[in-house]
Amino acid sequence: MLTLHRAALVLPDPADPTAPSFADGAVLVRGELVEAVGPFGDLAAAHPGARVRDWGAAVLTPGLRNPYGHWLLERAYHPDPREEIGVEPVPDGLTGPSGPADDARCGASARRGLQRMLGFGVTAVAGPFGRAAVRTAVARSGLSVVAVGERSGSGAGAGPLDPLAVLPLAAAVHGRVVVGGRADFAVFAVFTASVAGGGGAGARPLPGGCLATVLGGRLVYRRR
Repeated sequence: MLTLHRAALVLPDPADPTAPSFADGAVLVRGELVEAVGPFGDLAAAHPGARVRDWGAAVLTPGLRNPYGHWLLERAYHPDPREEIGVEPVPDGLTGPSGPADDARCGASARRGLQRMLGFGVTAVAGPFGRAAVRTAVARSGLSVVAVGERSGSGAGAGPLDPLAVLPLAAAVHGRVVVGGRADFAVFAVFTASVAGGGGAGARPLPGGCLATVLGGRLVYRRR
């Protein structure tokens, strides 16, 4: 099935200030791949049977890379809601004085952490991961694993679930939204932007403003 994701501003490559941007743009997805990127009107006319997801006054960008994946998934503990201790990662909650947590606890924590990352537009996470349970959770999530320090940010030590809390958009995105590439992108409902110069490099999706995350063409998170 073809799906058109429409947004007020589409930034296929925020890391490149010379890359084109599209006001009232769209990304056409077939299966897990991007089939086209451009003005919504042109793509809708060329593909009248495509399902349309209209995200309104939003900015669509490549998915984000979380450079703190190792710490977040192998040291921090992500509480189960039934524990009633909140949802924020507990620093070093898996590596306390009593020693490393068992694989079951690590795996469950990692699954919850990965799900929460999706809610911030994350589609790639920095490794490597030493725990088998964590590697399994990451593989099953569908998120890409990237090397520590890829592009920008050292990836060392502690950090937040939301990359935009500490990184500018250009440094936080992973890859590009490109024809033939995997359809990994995020939509942010709240932003300020200046697209002067054609690149949309001034776009600033606000931390916590993720509206939707698409991973391999699948809508894996949608704000309710």
